[in-house]
Amino acid sequence: MSDEKCCVVTCDLPLDKTYWDNQYQANATGWDLGEVSPPIKSYIDKIKNKEIAILIPGCGNTYEAEYLLQQGFTNITVIDIAPTLVENLKNKFENNKNISVVLGDFFEHQGSYDLIIEQTFFCALPPTMRQKYVWKMHQLLSNHGILAGLLFNRDFEVSPPFGGNAKEYEQLFHKSFVFNSIGVANNSIPTRANTELFIEFQKNDFSQVNLYHFEGITCSGCMKTVSSKFLEIEGVLNVSMNTNFSEILLVSKEEIALKTLQEIVSYDEKYKINKTK
Repeated sequence: MSDEKCCVVTCDLPLDKTYWDNQYQANATGWDLGEVSPPIKSYIDKIKNKEIAILIPGCGNTYEAEYLLQQGFTNITVIDIAPTLVENLKNKFENNKNISVVLGDFFEHQGSYDLIIEQTFFCALPPTMRQKYVWKMHQLLSNHGILAGLLFNRDFEVSPPFGGNAKEYEQLFHKSFVFNSIGVANNSIPTRANTELFIEFQKNDFSQVNLYHFEGITCSGCMKTVSSKFLEIEGVLNVSMNTNFSEILLVSKEEIALKTLQEIVSYDEKYKINKTK
């Protein structure tokens, strides 16, 4: 199996706008299939409503959007942080009113979408941002909105891409989304065979999904203690903290007052929690 690679020189650089722009300027796009991914193509072929609002974040060369346009979809937005790429896409689609090409940070993007297509965006983000990914996806989806696409079911020796597995994803998205489907894709390209999961997650409209910045935790033991205390709150459905202990995702039936959360962790004066807006 060939390795998916992104890095031009080193993977120790911040994965920011400059990093990704350098990949496109150097044509170092080893993740690029050169065509719409077969599992996503099959999924698109089953969508009957061609007027739904669709977002493709971290869109890359966005063969998915090109295929959507060919199939008659009329409300497509693609967003990427790399200026070189986005300029090329704007030129490519300049005469097509059915697609909007946005240069920007997905996590600052505003809008409401019926479908968000995931294709090598999640795996390009540092694992520390996965809780923020769930929170933002939940924000951007309309009622009953769908997050669908591919997640890697493997790990990588060199990253990005960053891998994962079904158990991890189920814990991460638990109660924020309803799992319509999650399983090994049966028609991946040969080099990715049995290493991709196709997901269709539907937004849980009855859950409050909030993200908080957390200060003071320095070890996994303390993380587990804080998480367990939050899980004991009536109405809390899921708690997930990121890998550097700086953000915590809280899913609940009703939003929990910030004062309540701070009081719960006040046993350690180092612990500070603030809601992300």
